[in-house]
Amino acid sequence: MFEILKKELLADRIYAMEVHAPNVTERCLPGQFLIVRSGEDGERIPLTICDYDRATGNVVIVFQTVGASTLLMAELNEGDCFTDVVGPLGQPSELCREENLEETKKKHIVFIAGGVGTAPVYPQVKWLKEHGIPSDVIMGSRTKDLLFYVDEMKSVAENLYVTTDDGTYGFHGMGTNQLQVLWDEGKRYDHCVAIGPMIMMKFVCKLTKELGIHTIVSMNPIMVDGTGMCGACRLIVGDQVKFACVDGPEFDGHLVDFDLAMKRAAQYKTEEGRKKLELEEGATHHGGCGNCGGDK
Repeated sequence: MFEILKKELLADRIYAMEVHAPNVTERCLPGQFLIVRSGEDGERIPLTICDYDRATGNVVIVFQTVGASTLLMAELNEGDCFTDVVGPLGQPSELCREENLEETKKKHIVFIAGGVGTAPVYPQVKWLKEHGIPSDVIMGSRTKDLLFYVDEMKSVAENLYVTTDDGTYGFHGMGTNQLQVLWDEGKRYDHCVAIGPMIMMKFVCKLTKELGIHTIVSMNPIMVDGTGMCGACRLIVGDQVKFACVDGPEFDGHLVDFDLAMKRAAQYKTEEGRKKLELEEGATHHGGCGNCGGDK
């Protein structure tokens, strides 16, 4: 059992939980995720690792209530336990790997975080600061009430630019608008990491391609099972079939087919849609789980 040590309401329908999970913290890195299950019959929920402490064995997860499983999860309190916490899963961020440190030091990095995408951006920015690498962050939401981790991000970012779509806090506009303004003012980046809703990442990639900025996106919003077994996070990257949960969650954003990924995500929400995808995709529907004959 994995005890919930702290629970906090960060913003409207957005919660943070600190959980004792030494099996995760002993080897996790920024960019990876874990899966929690709140009961024997509970749904498996993949969640990005927002922060971790190897000394205490505690990990921080952030989630937004969007369906029945996350609503039930939000009812848990300090002292309650998750039945399962499995991880770390997925691949670590390329920026946050010791073997890439010297190359990363040469980059001029900007992160663009949209909504709950702030949670997976924070540990990457924190890791870079701890290794002496500055990075700028553009952090946005629809409105002020949905912002969170502003102070925490300010403490690790070289420069923090906060935006809201409705102008209730910070820059009035979207992250892409802020990036364009910074670029026009002479700011130059050669590496961008964009994490947030798929439509936001799509338009960030459209702009960064025009500006010539290499861009990485995290496709964690489309994950369901988290192990490659369900096929929900199947996507096309360049001319290859990939699965966000096992091959990612981070990919070259200029190679991701966002239109197909968004169409597939919408279709996967219905039983009829899932059956249709299974018929259309055959053996490639699953991510090589070893149980269904799937082949990546």
